[in-house]
Amino acid sequence: MTEHKNNVVLISGGAAGIGRAIAERFLAESGAVHVCDASAENIDEFLSANPAATATLADIGNKDDVKRIFDDLDTHHGRLNVLVNNAGVAGPSAPVDETDEEGWDRCIQINLSGTFYMTRRAVPLLRKEENASIVTIASTAALFGYPLRSPYAASKWGQIGLTKTWAMELGPVGIRVNAVCPTSVSGPRIEAVIGRDAEQRGLTNDQVRHVYERHTSMRTFVTAEEIADTVLFLSSRQASKISGQSIAVDGHTEGLSNWLD
Repeated sequence: MTEHKNNVVLISGGAAGIGRAIAERFLAESGAVHVCDASAENIDEFLSANPAATATLADIGNKDDVKRIFDDLDTHHGRLNVLVNNAGVAGPSAPVDETDEEGWDRCIQINLSGTFYMTRRAVPLLRKEENASIVTIASTAALFGYPLRSPYAASKWGQIGLTKTWAMELGPVGIRVNAVCPTSVSGPRIEAVIGRDAEQRGLTNDQVRHVYERHTSMRTFVTAEEIADTVLFLSSRQASKISGQSIAVDGHTEGLSNWLD
């Protein structure tokens, strides 16, 4: 598939993890990729491996930083075909009455407000292009309750609400809006979450990992590359009539309950 050749793609949190996998898939299709990331180290490593890409060091929870992202995008590329809202944080792992307010605020600010800030500035650019697309990386936590993860679940359910709302608003001008809902994605981020959850529950990491794997019928985590493949498809002309959807890439999540309780 080479239809993304010459498309300009903006990916938040795009220098590591899922975002990097998405960026590299678009680069392999000869797309022009601009990423933003809150880690200078991640950006340096990403650009060293992908010198054709461009990047901005930024926190999408900060409105001034988001303005700077789009200033840089305009300088480097001057247009936009695809926005991928990928940046996010896991938030605290704790029962609701023990969840700290600062952790709640930070998770909502980045995952939900940051998605809004990025999309608000992207839409005027996307309106100028054919087959424009917005894809938000949500979570299966947007489809179920998620014990001990109130801020994360709230932010991801909010992203699905925005996806539905923006698909209705932007459909008449040809901009498609979808969400991808992964289950746990293999890598250091989920291992950190497992570690915090294990500490909270008084279990071992292996016990908690087993709980997470049992959430899905296929008893597996997914890979960043599998998420990237789905984003590439949703941004393609093959998906030209797919909008307002929340597509799970998850091995079929049965629920996010506490299996060991």
